[in-house]
Amino acid sequence: MRSSSRVWAVLVVCAVLGFAFGGCGTLSSSLASESSLLASRVPVAAPAEPAMPEPPATLELPAMLEPDVSASTTEPATAPVAVTYEPVTDEDAPAWVVALSGPVDPSLRGTPDTVPPDPDVEEYDPWEKFNEKMFSFNYNLDKYVLKPAAKGYNVVVPDIIQTMIDNAFTNLRMPVRFVNKVLQWKLLDASKEMGRFLINSTLGVGGLFDIARQEMGLERQKADLGQTLGIWGFGPGPYLVLPLLPPLTVRDGIGFAGDGAMNPLYYYIPFWPDAFGMRVGDTINDRSLNLDLFQGIEESTVDLYSSVRNGYLQRRNRMIKEGK
Repeated sequence: MRSSSRVWAVLVVCAVLGFAFGGCGTLSSSLASESSLLASRVPVAAPAEPAMPEPPATLELPAMLEPDVSASTTEPATAPVAVTYEPVTDEDAPAWVVALSGPVDPSLRGTPDTVPPDPDVEEYDPWEKFNEKMFSFNYNLDKYVLKPAAKGYNVVVPDIIQTMIDNAFTNLRMPVRFVNKVLQWKLLDASKEMGRFLINSTLGVGGLFDIARQEMGLERQKADLGQTLGIWGFGPGPYLVLPLLPPLTVRDGIGFAGDGAMNPLYYYIPFWPDAFGMRVGDTINDRSLNLDLFQGIEESTVDLYSSVRNGYLQRRNRMIKEGK
């Protein structure tokens, strides 16, 4: 009983000293480590309940020895921080904000692109009135004839069959890409294109499956005679829109005719009705795979003609620069 009272007295003295030093916040690192060792034996937060036989009920701590809880829990008051908000302008906006918000100048027109537009691209369009009429004709033809036909075709033909048909037509147009890569002196790309053709024509069942890309990582090369002429130094010439054809320039129109002359379908299918039928089938199949084309641009663009012209010229200029 005497040893128990001595231990209890030691604990009370330690608790008083601990609260006295801890309340003023001047404990050193050595005292902090020692108090942690003491806490592992006896809980500091509850000194009145040690892990030993409880003392008699009549034993109570004096009021002067009770810890000052208010002093230990109070924290120094911090001054409020004033936060001001300023509008983000075009000059101080981060790059990702500008990229997400699109062009800040409403006068800028063009299709959204991940690559900044090239200011050196000149939109030379002396035949604008004629081009606008042809563009309106092609647009209405797509809106009222080609797109509805592609929607019906998409309902009947499964997506996997559409992809196989597209792979087959892409494989047959290999001579166009191969010859242009050779003319551009990109012999490595030309060899990749030839390898793709041999692999897909054999293992891919006549090009229905793109085995070269899926299994071997050989991507289809992008090359045409218009790009080749641009790499050789020929200027684009005026912008040109013709019925039933995509947007062109004079240079790309010459290249389009030259690429058509290298299409093997025109030699294996000499009758123009059959060739025209295959061309229409390829167009409808391709349109079905791209039903959302111009979906968002039509609703958000005021001048669709200028947007398509700007986007086409920017893309062609970028392809020529990348091919050099």
